Amino acid sequence: MPETFDLALIGGQCWTLEGLRKADIGIRSGRIAKLGSISPTAADKVIKADGLTILPGVIDSQVHFREPGPTHKEDLETGTRSAVLGGVTAIFEMPNTQPPTTDAAQLAEKLKLARNRAWCDHAFFVGAAAANAQELGDLERLPGCSGVKIFMGSSTGSLLVPDDETLEAVLRSGHRRIAIHAEDEQRLKERAEIAQNSGDPVSHPEWRDVETARRATERILNLARKTGRRIHVLHVATAEEMAILAAAKDIATVEVTPQHLTLEAPECYQRLGTKAQMNPPIREAHHREALWQAIDQGIVDCIGSDHAPHTLEEKAKPYPASPSGMPGVQTLLPLLLNHMAEGRLGLSRLVDLTSAGPARIYNVAGKGRIARGYDADFTIVDLAAKRRIESAWLASKCGWSPFEGMTIKGWPMMTIIRGNVVMRDGSVQDKAIGRPVRFTETLEPIG
Repeated sequence: MPETFDLALIGGQCWTLEGLRKADIGIRSGRIAKLGSISPTAADKVIKADGLTILPGVIDSQVHFREPGPTHKEDLETGTRSAVLGGVTAIFEMPNTQPPTTDAAQLAEKLKLARNRAWCDHAFFVGAAAANAQELGDLERLPGCSGVKIFMGSSTGSLLVPDDETLEAVLRSGHRRIAIHAEDEQRLKERAEIAQNSGDPVSHPEWRDVETARRATERILNLARKTGRRIHVLHVATAEEMAILAAAKDIATVEVTPQHLTLEAPECYQRLGTKAQMNPPIREAHHREALWQAIDQGIVDCIGSDHAPHTLEEKAKPYPASPSGMPGVQTLLPLLLNHMAEGRLGLSRLVDLTSAGPARIYNVAGKGRIARGYDADFTIVDLAAKRRIESAWLASKCGWSPFEGMTIKGWPMMTIIRGNVVMRDGSVQDKAIGRPVRFTETLEPIG
């Protein structure tokens, strides 16, 4: 009896474990059932992908979608709509909401809020705090939890674990890889007058300086070794940190953001003002070059957008009263495709940083590669397409991007999640079908 499929992608170039090759893809019951030659008559629905490149679904492992809390600037519906328009098939959302996600009830509430509203698959971090340090080992194993997040330095929201005693207690509770915002809170307090006296966002990387980042990263690495806990250091932005992390690959994985790979100080602050303000800061060109070198050398394991929206009105407040953060989930892939077109990045590295890498770091079940049996998650791109990032394309409630007006080569044309076409040619399709991401280290059954 001949094989039949719910959906077949015909004629595209497909990124497989063997690299880029022409292969049709047959999908059945939301999973990849066949790679190879497929007759169009064998599928209920056929998508012709001639001239297009089919990539494993992009996973953005660091976003802030603000719900519950200040949903005037983002919520789970608009954040995930932005994601699928940018070719992202799954997101991991951060815990610094209002109230923060620090217990099982808050995690369950987020999962409830996402039901029938999230356009892509999703999971949520639990925030570490002194009050829940002993419970984190149980919390991290709950279905829909992407892991635990530590804020070593103050940023948006109230979550903070600044001292080594509490950090050690958090690291000793549980075993999954733990995500780290590495800025030293004591040094931030000592240097706060720099920002207050300046009143100019150009001083942001001086206040939150290289030593603030280096000191925190060194502290958390020492504690990680002491406790034997694997860590994932987020949005690394300095050459000094990369040198330290290169010697710690046995215990630490590394993330960078498209913002830190694309913008540079002081030019971005002079041009964008507080729109360029984020934590950790955008830094000088030599730091950006160190990040690219770390990508080339294999030190960087994944790229996350750190999507952190604020309204233009909020951003217009005088520095440093202006909030830190910028939107990015929708532009993550276009920016990386453009860097690839300019020769900074190869396709194999792009795929590893945006799909295989996040899946490997967080032990995602059934995602991150195009292979039989895996979820039928695909980001389909036109590597030759040229588009301009325009405000009309952006779906975030905040309504802006630091990259507006930038011309991009390479563009997401279609987003497919578990065999469902959720974005095609710049339009979101049908209804929100996002489900919680499954992990191999949680209590939920895998199947």
